Amino acid sequence: MAPKKIQTVCGYSCSDCMHHTKECPGCIKTKGKPFWTAFVGIDRCAIYDCCTNDRKLPHCGKCPDLMCDRYNRIRDTPGITEEQVQASLAAMEKELRSRK
Repeated sequence: MAPKKIQTVCGYSCSDCMHHTKECPGCIKTKGKPFWTAFVGIDRCAIYDCCTNDRKLPHCGKCPDLMCDRYNRIRDTPGITEEQVQASLAAMEKELRSRK
């Protein structure tokens, strides 16, 4: 049996992150303050804040504006190619649209 993926509001899986459990328990447990927020100078992830605090949704798959401009933050990841950006965004969207 495959391990259960840690779900996030944005569709990214914390289980796939090399920082998960070592430095970060995930955005759900940190209430939108995963490890990386300290490195980019923000208090809370904008996607988490919008989805959970502003719109009161369980995840972005329930949002009519799914894949909004907040998702462009992934483009700022050092060392990631445009092809990797597109693949990651497509995977996140697919994950979110599959949720009930």
